[in-house]
Amino acid sequence: MYGAQSTDEEPERTAFRLAEKRYKLYKSLPPKTRKKPVLNQTDLFDVVDFHAILESVDPIDGIFRLDCPGFDRPVFCFRDRPGFYFIPRALTIEEQCYWIRQSLVSFPQPPNRTSLTAIYGPISDLFAAVRNKKILVEAENSVLSLGDDKIHSGNYIFSESNANTSVEAQGSFKSVSASTLLRKLRWGTLGLQFNWSKRNYDFTLPHNKIPEKLCQLAKEMAIPAMPSGEEFQPEAAIVNYFGPSDMLGGHLDDMEADWSKPIVSISLGCKAIFLLGGTSREDVPVSMFLRSGDIVLMAGKARECFHGVPRIFTDDKHAEVSVLLSQFSGEDDCCITDYIKNSRININIRQVN
Repeated sequence: MYGAQSTDEEPERTAFRLAEKRYKLYKSLPPKTRKKPVLNQTDLFDVVDFHAILESVDPIDGIFRLDCPGFDRPVFCFRDRPGFYFIPRALTIEEQCYWIRQSLVSFPQPPNRTSLTAIYGPISDLFAAVRNKKILVEAENSVLSLGDDKIHSGNYIFSESNANTSVEAQGSFKSVSASTLLRKLRWGTLGLQFNWSKRNYDFTLPHNKIPEKLCQLAKEMAIPAMPSGEEFQPEAAIVNYFGPSDMLGGHLDDMEADWSKPIVSISLGCKAIFLLGGTSREDVPVSMFLRSGDIVLMAGKARECFHGVPRIFTDDKHAEVSVLLSQFSGEDDCCITDYIKNSRININIRQVN
């Protein structure tokens, strides 16, 4: 499901788990070991590269190019994975830059909930605070005295890093820089908000509609996977933020009512490996590269398939973000380049009902 991670209880020898271990950044070490992590020198020879397939004239066994009238981008499918669609280079460089900026500046804004909300409550203008090198502190009026005890109401504000709002003076809360918070950001939700503890959509939570421009993009990109004569209706989205060693464990996206409608998944930033398995974790997954600007659709039978991201590439040889970074040349863009040069962002849009 949303942001699901592999757990210690998951069998270590399922086909899907073995594939995850093969591609992840660091080799597995014994629990509580003091050894430094060891880079996993993974052989990538059998990872499907749709960009290379796009430029090739030779047919590839098990993969075909979909004829989709009225859709102006190439679409590839696996013969044995119905409902899965890969659209390489779906977004221009300019479009990628726009959605990266939106993902960092606009999408984490309240009332959208993020992975930081449960800890700090709603945080406004996180990226502006990063640019201005601010720190998050507990507001003075959020510490209430009750006899000898202090109760923290969880009202946090950004402050100048050299200000005298000392965390020690406020109690047990330790200050944290805005840049650290950005690095800790793992997910954000747009549109209808998802209740992570109950694993369902909570229609009572305050929310804004998904931005119209993102809705239009999702509707356009969903065309190859939509039943004839129907239009995709974006109602919710999650934005996943991946750091250098992050992974997204094998999972299913199974909380929407109608699985015939696709999930529209947009990749931004550093290149990654995506695993697409079958209906059981015992099914051997196919691995493929996801690059910035690629879009994946999963509908119908593909919605029943386990999938995940075991690896993102941040080294100069494999990350493939140099052209993207060159586009962020504005005075205030250094924070974006510092982030995206070793990070990946994934926006996936859903029709809930």
